[in-house]
Parts: sequence; C-alpha cells; structure tokens
Amino acid sequence: MGDSQGNGKRKDYKTWNTEESNVLLQLMVEGAKLGFRDINGVISKQTVEAKLLPKLKEKLGYEITFSHYQSRVKWFKKQYTNYSQLMRHSSGFGWDPITKRFTADDEVWADYLKSHPTHGHFRSETFPDYEDLKIAVGNGTATGMGSISLGDGTDATTFGAEENGS
Repeated sequence: MGDSQGNGKRKDYKTWNTEESNVLLQLMVEGAKLGFRDINGVISKQTVEAKLLPKLKEKLGYEITFSHYQSRVKWFKKQYTNYSQLMRHSSGFGWDPITKRFTADDEVWADYLKSHPTHGHFRSETFPDYEDLKIAVGNGTATGMGSISLGDGTDATTFGAEENGS
C-alpha cells in the first residue's frame, strides 16, 4: 500500500518528536490514574478520541490523529517490552528510581548482553520514562485515584479533577 506519490511512504506517516511523545505519555499516565482503561487495561478508541486527543491538541497546538496515537502507543509498548525483558532476565536486575537506571552486578550484565547484544546502552543510559511506561502500557498499576466504576452515580464524561477533591 504505497501512497499516490510512489515514494513508498504512507501519506499519513508521522514522526514523533520528544516533546510530543512526552506529552502523550503523561496524558496516558493521567488517563490510567483517572480510570480511563477498560477491564483489559486498554484505553478505548472512543475514550482516546473524546479525552486524550483533545488534550493533546490543546497542549501541542495541533491535531494528532487516532492512527498516529496508535503508532506511538505501539512504539511505547516496544520500548517497555525491551525494559521488561531486562528486568525478567535475571533476579539480579533492579531499578534505581533516583538515577533512573537499571542496576545489576557485572556478571548479570555480561550474561544479559550475551543474549541481547544490542542492549548495551541499557547499562549506561538513564530511562526517565520507565515508570510512566509501566503505568501507561505495561502491567503497572495506577493509583486509581479519581477512577469511577459503572455503578457510581457520577457522569464520567463531566467528572473533573476538582470534583475529586484534588
């Protein structure tokens, strides 16, 4: 499926910059904390279009489509999967929330890098988004502050943070 220009790229392709990614990730974390995810841990298309994309447009000053949102979420999941593989590889790995780095003894790193040779940068780089990715796309648990169940008598479409006592 090429585009009409014949250059092999999709017409609707979007390259995300760091600011856009960070804003979207923060909105996803906020949405998770507000209970926007369904029972499967997914934020529905309807919720994304009604709640996240308008906020994203407000913060960035331009519109992001749902397909662009999906593309970035897929990228977030890939990043988180790489981090999760590291943490599951051995009981010797840890996370330092202050330095935002993965920690392990030299032997543990050596063993991991044998099977993941392209992940050498994990040893020296910081990963400031790891905890947010865990909440947004991983199996991390949001606090649930402000979440509403279907049995609550509040209209979830108009519920705001100020009503939550925050």
